[in-house]
Amino acid sequence: MATRQDVEKGNDTITKPLIGQKKEVQIQSNNCGLWVVLLSTLVAVCGSFEFGSCVGYSAPAQYGIMDELGISYSEYSFFGSILTIGAMIGAITSGQIADFIGRKGAMGMSSMICIAGWFTVYLSFGSFSLYSGRFLLGYGIGVLSYVVPVFIAEITPKNLRGALATANQLFIVTGLFIAYVIGAIATWRILALTGIVPCMVLLVGLFFIPESPRWLAKVGNEKEFKLSLQKLRGADVDISEEVAEIQEYIVTHELLPKVTIMDLLGKQNIRSVVVGVGLMVFQQFGGINGIVFYAGQIFVSAGVPPNVGGILYACLQVIVTAFGGSLIDRLGRRPLLIVSAYGMLLGCLLTGTSFLLKAHQLAPNLVPILAVTGILVYIGFYSVGLGAIPWVIMSEIFPLHIKGTAGSLVTLVNWCGSWAVSYTFNFLMNWSSHGTFFGYAFVCAATVVFIVMLVPETKGRTLEEIQASMN
Repeated sequence: MATRQDVEKGNDTITKPLIGQKKEVQIQSNNCGLWVVLLSTLVAVCGSFEFGSCVGYSAPAQYGIMDELGISYSEYSFFGSILTIGAMIGAITSGQIADFIGRKGAMGMSSMICIAGWFTVYLSFGSFSLYSGRFLLGYGIGVLSYVVPVFIAEITPKNLRGALATANQLFIVTGLFIAYVIGAIATWRILALTGIVPCMVLLVGLFFIPESPRWLAKVGNEKEFKLSLQKLRGADVDISEEVAEIQEYIVTHELLPKVTIMDLLGKQNIRSVVVGVGLMVFQQFGGINGIVFYAGQIFVSAGVPPNVGGILYACLQVIVTAFGGSLIDRLGRRPLLIVSAYGMLLGCLLTGTSFLLKAHQLAPNLVPILAVTGILVYIGFYSVGLGAIPWVIMSEIFPLHIKGTAGSLVTLVNWCGSWAVSYTFNFLMNWSSHGTFFGYAFVCAATVVFIVMLVPETKGRTLEEIQASMN
């Protein structure tokens, strides 16, 4: 076995991971184990539903809050954006929290923070308490956005991992959809109380599901590690091969020095980091937040009430995300990502063309049709691939010894990109509306090149096999 001295001196003892020398591990599970995996996933994605509820709250609550509390547009804009600031801070700490108190512990802590945030918003009678509650919500979902996909990836068999990990994005858009529907008929205070429900379900559900076996192995809790894995695979299933693979992988990486941010740039880790960070950059800078921000106005220009328009595109996201989830373990990650990027490119070109025609006062009857079609095409293709799959791949490609640090970095990049696109969108639209969407189209084209050249196919492989091949 390699010693720590071998690693620190740069010897070749572990440059080829031990698992690469073994035959492919056949992961088995029976119906009992499958039900435990499905229950665990269902509990975890309550955190994703909470994420969607928080993001979707500000649009339907806007006029109720402004009228009742007498706050200005600028104050409400800050109320909306402070969620992202909290999420950035949550993202920075998410990996360390999940590594220190476990995946279940991180989800439970985040749920309690979100509950505190919703109660603060519900009881607000001024802008300060509104901001405080919204910030707490942002911090909570910043942690959840990392730990939920990681937990799902670590508990699921390889043949189901893609579909179940996609449930993370599916429940995010479902939470968004439900927030829009309830917000159309309920007051902003009642809507805030509904945000507590998924947190309570998550907190209760955590008592009935096992902890991530890979995290338990990482912290040296061997007895609980085997018990957890046995529950997830079924009482009568032989888990000895999977146990051996995980333990061997853990032992190999325990020999490595403690990871810092600079270590992520080393030759053994750089490809994983580039893929993880790159997918999040292209996901956000393809303009998703700008598109969604402007969708309401697009629908109004086509004669559709903004509340109805919001419900329509949120419903579209739910349907298409579910469709993409059903395909991911059959077609693979790369094909869906490439199709998604091409579709987003088409959506941007259609929307940009509508603005170009409008600027030159050409084909006025065609302008709203092109705009609505472009928005729906963009959102539909985003949901089938680039909405969910970057989170799936992020949860798969990082070895356990760098997962906390690297996952925090990737999640932070995602939230920073979200803020940057939201912040710059109005400035870009004032500069050139059609130029803005053609610029997003260029990013979508670059996304295709990035995926083809760098993103690996992870379908049908264990986490250890994926990480060994990349590092």
